[in-house]
Amino acid sequence: MMIKTAIAGASGYTGLELVKLISNHPKASLEAVTSNSYQGKAFTDIFPSMRGFESLVCTPFDAVALSSKVDVVFLALPHKVSMAFAPKLIDQGIKVIDLSADFRFDDAKAYEAVYQPHTAPKLLEESVYGLCELNRDRIRSARIIGNPGCYPTSILLPLVPLLKEKLISPQGLISDSKSGVSGAGRSLSLTTHFCEVNESFGPYKVGNHRHTPEINEVLTKAAGEPVSLTFVPHLVPVTRGMVSTIYAQTCENVAEKQIREALNKWYENEPFIRILPPDKFPNMSHIKGTNCCDIGFHLEPESGRLILVSGIDNLLKGASGQAVQNMNIMFDIDEKAGLDWVQTPL
Repeated sequence: MMIKTAIAGASGYTGLELVKLISNHPKASLEAVTSNSYQGKAFTDIFPSMRGFESLVCTPFDAVALSSKVDVVFLALPHKVSMAFAPKLIDQGIKVIDLSADFRFDDAKAYEAVYQPHTAPKLLEESVYGLCELNRDRIRSARIIGNPGCYPTSILLPLVPLLKEKLISPQGLISDSKSGVSGAGRSLSLTTHFCEVNESFGPYKVGNHRHTPEINEVLTKAAGEPVSLTFVPHLVPVTRGMVSTIYAQTCENVAEKQIREALNKWYENEPFIRILPPDKFPNMSHIKGTNCCDIGFHLEPESGRLILVSGIDNLLKGASGQAVQNMNIMFDIDEKAGLDWVQTPL
């Protein structure tokens, strides 16, 4: 069986990554790409690198027209836009994987506090948070997936197992995270202008980044009590990649061996989670072009402070790669299909 797919909002960076992944997927085909700003244009006019690999033309979004063509639609749309598109697709019997924040939250009020009033709250109640390694069973039967953000993915994958195993305190968690510029999207912005970013480094949205409530909601469920992580994102002058350095306090008498055993137990059968050997830590260059999350750690025995470091490609495991992984789970095919290769090894 070939899974028939479409991508709404294909003209952005995550849209391009989805086109590349589906074009090389052994069990999926790309039937349509939509873009309001580029409708009528060949996809290869927008991204010339795809010449000879894709011949689709961008069309306006039309849920009824898509219903006769596809099984699933990836919504690679801006936050606040997907919630208008998703209900129309669900009504047509099409599954949805949304890469925006619109369907990531369990609590509509938490979403509305940082975005806007939600126009599809009933569908929000149904959506499944698509962190594949932690929610696989629910993803299998879902009609709509809220694909996690890149920063949350890099932070949640190391922390959730340790909180569930009661090895670290839910209080005092800190993440110092660095992202490549592609995480800001393809739209023009002064803050991501070459002259502003090149040879520069600094934090942004300190104390008010909109991914913080998403992270806290998942950590609170894992811990079984309120969690409020301090999250400080930084922009680094590279195109893609993300590294999060996370600080946690271990519970009393917890040793480094227990941390390693817990992470290995949770992730030993996960094809895209790589627990690094002692004294090895993630590097952007080592995860770029993969759907992997690398995790390394160091425990300070005197203080009991645990330093976790995770690395992902923000456009793949942090967005489009994880979306395809979700699709594979939803349609009960090999989870690694289309993802078990390295796009950009250098």
